[in-house]
Formats: sequence, C-alpha cells, structure tokens
Amino acid sequence: MKIKSVAILGAGAVGSYLIWGLSKKEDVELCVVAEGERKSRFERDGFCINGRVYHPVIKTPREAAGADLVILSVKYSGLPSAMDAIREIVAPHTLVMSLMNGIDSEEKLGTVIPPTQILPSLIKINSERRGNSIHFDPEPTIGIIFGEAEEFNGINGKDSPERTEAVAELLHDTGIHWIETEDIIREIWSKFQLNVSWNIPQAIIGAPLGCYTDSQHALWLMQALSGEVSAVAAAKGISLPREQSTDIVGKIVTKKGKYSMLQDMEAGRHTEIDMFCGTMIRMGEELGIPVPASEMAYHLIRALEEKMDGNFIYE
Repeated sequence: MKIKSVAILGAGAVGSYLIWGLSKKEDVELCVVAEGERKSRFERDGFCINGRVYHPVIKTPREAAGADLVILSVKYSGLPSAMDAIREIVAPHTLVMSLMNGIDSEEKLGTVIPPTQILPSLIKINSERRGNSIHFDPEPTIGIIFGEAEEFNGINGKDSPERTEAVAELLHDTGIHWIETEDIIREIWSKFQLNVSWNIPQAIIGAPLGCYTDSQHALWLMQALSGEVSAVAAAKGISLPREQSTDIVGKIVTKKGKYSMLQDMEAGRHTEIDMFCGTMIRMGEELGIPVPASEMAYHLIRALEEKMDGNFIYE
C-alpha cells in the first residue's frame, strides 16, 4: 500500500501542522477540502503557518473523491458536516484517520463508512493562533500517534502492518513527528483524560497552565476531573491513572501555556465542552458512575459561553 493523495478536512491548528509537514512531499497530491465561501477564502488567503503562507490545493468533497488518505481535524461542532463530506470522498480503498479531540469520532465515522477503513489515531500538539496565523514549535511537538485496534476495526496490526507502514512512509522526512503504538485505544483515552482534566479548569479560571502548580484549588479541580475519567475508563476495561502529574509543566509546555479551550474562550468562540464533559455525563449515566465534577464543569462553561454571547446584559 502506498499513499499518493491526501485530503485534509479541517484547517485549524492540527490541519496547519499537517499542511506544514506534508507540503514537503513533492510526490504526494495534497489538498484541503472546503466549499463555498471558505473555499474561495482559502484559495485567496492561503494559510499562515509559523510566519509563512502556504497555498495547498483546495478541493470540494466531490473533487477530492477517491483520495488514498483522508485526515479529519475539524472541531467537534463540525463533525456532522464533515461526515457528509467523507461519504462523498471515501472510496473502497481510502484510509481515514481522525485527529479530533475526544473519544467518539471514530465510532461516529464508523456509522457512515466501514470501520475497517478507519485507522485509530490522535495528535498531541501545543499551538497558538495569533490573528490569522498558527504558531507551533515543531521540535517538542509529540505529533501523531496511530495504530490498529482489532477490537475496534477488526484489524490486527501485527498480522496486517501494511496500513501503518504506509502512514509511516508518508510522514517520513516531513518534520511531522509520529509514533506507532500497539495500544491505540488506551492512548486515545489517555489524551481524553488529559484534555478533560487540564483543558477545562484553565478555561473556567481563565489562567494559563501555571495555575496547576501554583493553586491548590485549580489542582483539586484538575485531579477531580481526572479521577472521573479514570473511573469511567476502568468500567470499560481501560486502565488510566486517577491523578495527573504536574511534571508536564516546564517540560513540554511552560507556565504560560494555554490549551485550546482557554484560547477559544479568550477569542470569543464556543468551546468543545460537549465533546469533553458532555461525553463524560452521557457515559456516567450509561454506566451508573457519578461524575459531579464533570457536570459542574459542563454547566460552568455553558454559563460562561452564554455570558460571552451577551445573554446577561441587563438594564
């Protein structure tokens, strides 16, 4: 198997990382999928990434049909429309990778395309949007983690390494960092735990990552959310630590670091709280596991979004 064409759905921080790296592959046909005004804007303005403007080919879903690899990197709210596009793009040979946050995008994709065409994956990247430009440091970026999961897509990576080998070959010499793992489901849940416990308290408090090392109250909320994810994961047969270590601060990121939900709040954008705490509340109800910290965080973020929308302006 060889990947000769790649279609990217979602041109935010993750999409920009992919454009930055895959643009180096002269033997790969790269495109960003968009329609209407977005397509015209992307073609006109390009993508400013680390101070350089990139102009990848922009295609409609119909024009991108039959791509060898489709990479999904949209916000959670954009998943329904992205699934419509994927129906149009995906051919029987197409491989699909979702680099979205959360733990259910692969499951949702599996309702519109065969799960056997999905390669479970995730991405770990710390980036920042400054106006219309995306900035990230390539060197400390962990990058893309992927692997087969027989319990999910019926494919044993040891018996069928062709797809992961093709992705590794695609990413070689691009600057994109990648890891192939034999336990991709646990890796996806581990990132979900990190996002729920680190992303959300930041957004509520309105403070960068240093709050977890400098405030016992922020740390308490972070650990409470982490413990709830661990309990839900354990009920599904996935082992995660109950508490998160703050050692990450000062190593991969700094005390000034801001994860995506805080960046969204500061920019006046709605967050992905449904994907995080909304999912936790739903799973807690299904499994009979109390998740009070997730419920509290969900309603706090929702109230802050309502305030951001101007709902609480009274004469």
